[in-house]
Amino acid sequence: MSHPPLPMPVIVGAPRSGTTLLRLMLDAHPDLAIPPETGFVVAASALDASTSDLRARFLDTVTAFPPQAPNWEDFGLARETLAEAVQALEPFTVADGLRAFYRLYAQRLGKPRWGEKTPDYSLHIGAIAALLPEARFVHLIRDGRDVAASWRQQWFSPGHEPEVLARAWTDRVRAARGTGLGRTHYVEVFYEDLVARPEPVLRHLCDFLDLHWSDQLLNHQERAPRRLEEHRTRLSLDGTVIASHAQRLRQQRRTMERPGTGRIGSWREELSEDEVRRFERVAGGLLVELGYELQHHN
Repeated sequence: MSHPPLPMPVIVGAPRSGTTLLRLMLDAHPDLAIPPETGFVVAASALDASTSDLRARFLDTVTAFPPQAPNWEDFGLARETLAEAVQALEPFTVADGLRAFYRLYAQRLGKPRWGEKTPDYSLHIGAIAALLPEARFVHLIRDGRDVAASWRQQWFSPGHEPEVLARAWTDRVRAARGTGLGRTHYVEVFYEDLVARPEPVLRHLCDFLDLHWSDQLLNHQERAPRRLEEHRTRLSLDGTVIASHAQRLRQQRRTMERPGTGRIGSWREELSEDEVRRFERVAGGLLVELGYELQHHN
């Protein structure tokens, strides 16, 4: 490409850390469009670049991911539209194929720039940075006990036991920090700061992303319901409903409200004493490292 692409925000973090809220805030910027979670970037990055049918394999990877329950419907794009754009790329690279996808998505919304929000990319920052040098990683961190209280209620929870949730949260936060800390393409944002003081946090992110400031970032809730309409019913290949459109909207209902501090520390009501103790036994070291206070000193 003749000139380097503009910085591309990639929002990562453990699920239920507020990543959808931050996605909708940044997406409220008049220049920036961030699609629902993709998940296919890592799979696409693993494709063998020397294969003769790379374009076809790229298209299949992107439009049929994840294989057991594809999410392509969420993006509002025809497969043929992406196929045409991919065919026109000469030479074709996976990175330019991904840029074509994001560009088409952003164009559908009348915006010149794009970003990404997939929490589990926190485990793959190195691979994504190598593939897309324009990626700017925004790691959203939230008290792991609040994450656990919320995550275990969802259809995509890794499990219900405090130890399982603590390990899943710790793995993602440590992976992102291990790869990102000290790099110019990485920044950390705390959920508690984002909801308590949205303007300074969002202004800082605009600087990081080379985006001019827009007051629309402070009114994301005006557009959120329309943006969340994209979250289609998720079906497995045999037609079984994994999560209905209504269920997915319910899971994100708080992102349609103005940000508030009401959910900070909700674990105190939603986890039992024993569950808190068990969570802190696994994740206490990281909680303290991040500045959170422990309830129990195991």
